[in-house]
Amino acid sequence: MSLKQSLRIFVFLCICTGSFQTMAQNIFTVRSTLDFEQSMAELKTGIEAHGYTVSHVQRCDGGLHQSGYETDFYRVIFFAKLDEVRQLSEKHPELIPFLPLKIAVFAEGEQSIISSINMTALNEFYDDRELHIQFRRWENDVKSILVDLQKSKIE
Repeated sequence: MSLKQSLRIFVFLCICTGSFQTMAQNIFTVRSTLDFEQSMAELKTGIEAHGYTVSHVQRCDGGLHQSGYETDFYRVIFFAKLDEVRQLSEKHPELIPFLPLKIAVFAEGEQSIISSINMTALNEFYDDRELHIQFRRWENDVKSILVDLQKSKIE
């Protein structure tokens, strides 16, 4: 993901912050009372507990500062089930830009904002029932991961 793409996602996600919500059902956002580092750790644990592998964590805050945006921390976590990505990439190569799945995490004071795109937003572009089921599965998993994170308390 390029810096420009990350910046666009960041600005869009900033607009959608708040309590757990489904802004037009296309973006899921939660506010965590955990600080940034705790949120990152809990999020990784939650992703893995749902059977996914964290494939990459991308730092974005440096480029954002250079572009004039003020944020303490901002990361995008990429995660997937490898076999799932391989099969979908082979059968539907047009999905490759959306894979692996992504969750953005950024600090806001001593709390964190966590956001992800709802993959069911892609339903309107595909008539394939199997893809709709896959998108719904991802939607349920991401919602569950975010709700679990939002319930996490400082220990």
